[in-house]
Amino acid sequence: MTGGYAASGQNLPVGTPILEDFYRREQLLGKFDSTVTFSVRPLTNNVINRRNIFLPGDEASRAHLIDKEEGLDVQILPFQWKHQINSTIPYGWNDGAMIPSAGYQMMLSGGVYAKYKFLSIQLRPEYVLAQNKRYEGFNAKSRQAWSAWYSRWGNTIDKPERFGEGWYSKALLGQSSIRLTFDPVSVGLSTENLWWGPGLYNSLMLSNTAPGFAHLTLNTTKPVKTPIGNFEGQIIAGRLDGSGFPPKEMGNSDHYEGFYRPKSDDWRYLSGIILTYQPTWLPGLSIGLSRSFVAYSAALSGGLKNYLPFFEPAVKSSYGGEGDSAANEGEGIDRDQLLSTFVRWLIPSANAEAYFEYGRNDHPWNSRDLFVMLEHSRAYIFGFRKMTALNWFGDDYLNVNLEVMQSEGPTEDIRRGGPWYRHGQVRHGYTHLGQMLGAGIDPGSNLQTLNISWIQAMKQLGVQFQRYVHYNDFFYLISDDMRRNWVDISMALYGEWDYKNFLLSSQLHFIKAMNYQYQEVKPNPNANSYWSFSGNDKFNVQFQLGLYYKF
Repeated sequence: MTGGYAASGQNLPVGTPILEDFYRREQLLGKFDSTVTFSVRPLTNNVINRRNIFLPGDEASRAHLIDKEEGLDVQILPFQWKHQINSTIPYGWNDGAMIPSAGYQMMLSGGVYAKYKFLSIQLRPEYVLAQNKRYEGFNAKSRQAWSAWYSRWGNTIDKPERFGEGWYSKALLGQSSIRLTFDPVSVGLSTENLWWGPGLYNSLMLSNTAPGFAHLTLNTTKPVKTPIGNFEGQIIAGRLDGSGFPPKEMGNSDHYEGFYRPKSDDWRYLSGIILTYQPTWLPGLSIGLSRSFVAYSAALSGGLKNYLPFFEPAVKSSYGGEGDSAANEGEGIDRDQLLSTFVRWLIPSANAEAYFEYGRNDHPWNSRDLFVMLEHSRAYIFGFRKMTALNWFGDDYLNVNLEVMQSEGPTEDIRRGGPWYRHGQVRHGYTHLGQMLGAGIDPGSNLQTLNISWIQAMKQLGVQFQRYVHYNDFFYLISDDMRRNWVDISMALYGEWDYKNFLLSSQLHFIKAMNYQYQEVKPNPNANSYWSFSGNDKFNVQFQLGLYYKF
């Protein structure tokens, strides 16, 4: 990779429009360091190796207010203004501080970065304003269905249907940090979003669906090269907070609120680790492992192992006792954990990549149990991308990528494990401020995504198709009518364009939610066919527009 710039230590925030995926595409084309796995993000400038990571070319930058040879560097960070409208129901994820809501919302961010020798400070706050319109949520007719909803959703995960009444407004520290960097290692305090794993649209462990959370971090700033291969990694210790909102708006007697059990006001402690390895003798192939633990702060006790429990056994038999709760009893602390392993294969000669991630939210009793019931409490992601040269307008390409995420638990009927992100010991689930830390879709849901686009450098025009199956574990529990499954089918037209220091991104998304909220179907009395019926379908139009200015 060409370069020669003094690395300034900036981070490219997770979800940065256009730029983040641009660097990944450049890697497929052989123009970016092939030792970077893109599985531990945000990317640092030590990896990207540009004087200004927000200007991929060699353009002159006005961002450097102070740039002296003694090591002092002060820069203006890009300004971002993002808008989103959902016409009928909430839709969307991987949007950071923005909330799932109906109506209009916007997000503003910008800031400054300063570095002196090994000390760096990045201040990039975010502000969100959302109309937060009222919309139709879960509305079952039977007491039994409401009991199941509260026991499997409302009381066991902090994912409110609506973030209060009226307009929602919140200011956050956003993508801010203070760090000490001694290449290739950095230590610091951060509120930045993190992404762990190789997925393009989903991650089992950490994504940018929720706002960034405060965490201590020890991480590599670039691949650590050794005779046997290259390594990347990160260890975090963070604080997760609740949304402060009930699962539904209170005060409706038809919602059987007697089943509602308010959650603790205690914050949660998240500890996590990710490691990746790229063997020297298999260029382009990287493998990785990640593990995270969540517990209420009031439950933390004992020695260092309860604060950094990564190296404890991943099988329950090691803790003694019997049954699925043995691991927690043996550790002496109530906590939930997730574990995943992944692989990514980069093939620059074919301008392609393929990846796979497999995870569990309920660790096995022993190795025999793992292999006999590999599908228990599992979730997985697999995907591939291929770029084909078109040469229509110079150096342009046809981009095709497919990603499938499956988190529905096929063994739930015979062995309780809970859907992903909702396990039992921690009733807020795997969330921060009411949004998912991992994949943005509902727990126990499945998603298939197909993208086809035209690409030239940072410019892109494309179409996306998605099929989103909502929380099948819950559907199987409340319904004996297979026609009531809630599935969204959608198509989106999107574009990304750069002009001088401006980046513009937009998306027009058409979503048909079939059997919305699993409501009862209405058979057609004039037809004999079992499949002749009408369901409660919703049609939603989502429009997104983002403006990004690079100094």
